[in-house]
Amino acid sequence: MTTKGAAMPVSRLLALLSVLIGMVAVVPRPAAAEPVRVAEFLADCPFSHRLPDDPIVFPGLPGASHMHSFFGSRVTNAHTQLNDLLNGATNCNPAVDKSSYWVPTLYRDNAPVEPAIVTFYYLGEGVRDDIVAITQPLPLGLRIVAGNAMATGPDHTTISRWSCLHAGHVGASKDFVTCPPGTMLESYLDFPQCWNGRDLDSADHKSHMAYPVAGACPSTHPVPVPKLRQVIRYPVNGDPSHFRLASGGGFTMHGDFFNAWPEGEMERRVRDCIRPVIKCGADGRPS
Repeated sequence: MTTKGAAMPVSRLLALLSVLIGMVAVVPRPAAAEPVRVAEFLADCPFSHRLPDDPIVFPGLPGASHMHSFFGSRVTNAHTQLNDLLNGATNCNPAVDKSSYWVPTLYRDNAPVEPAIVTFYYLGEGVRDDIVAITQPLPLGLRIVAGNAMATGPDHTTISRWSCLHAGHVGASKDFVTCPPGTMLESYLDFPQCWNGRDLDSADHKSHMAYPVAGACPSTHPVPVPKLRQVIRYPVNGDPSHFRLASGGGFTMHGDFFNAWPEGEMERRVRDCIRPVIKCGADGRPS
């Protein structure tokens, strides 16, 4: 009786364990999160320094330019070459982005105002889906200037837009806008995304690049590359008559880009984020 009585609980326990194991086996695994279908990777690059230099427009001529605010590379000046960027320090996230970005300095009542938030988005948009799928990496050493620093008024050459963070009702404008208290003035600027496939720069620093036409790159600039979108938020608001850029009115907003992404990193991000239309973070992974 003792042996039989002791054996019964053990057998029941084994049976119960068998049932529990079976239940665990059929518990469905959590479904893998679907990636966000936006062709994008980015770099957050805060303000680095300010100089009246421009190594694209006035190379080797310190002080020849209006005042610029520089982001990303900490070493940029009038004499900067590609190797200086590749071997220099950066404040970008990700730190692999050694590129240099710069814009005319914003002034409020003649005092310089540096941005609170600066983000550079690399996008696959503005062209047809089949062209996004064959987007090529931005070539190492590419230099681009977007916008018109010489504009005398808001016209068709004004590529940039001004708006207010958290105040969408204000709307966008080619010139400064009045942002309500508690908001920030913001600037958006899209760089051209069609390359001629040959030149890393041109005499006017623009002709080697082009904007898409009807969702495609023109035959003169057949190579689609990621669209660089510059988004800058300044900690100011209120009456825009107090604002000016070093280059003039708000309609003169322009941006300079000197590409120093390592070729392997740029290729990976284009392959994994832009072509398959997946939203990636600063690390180049699905976000």
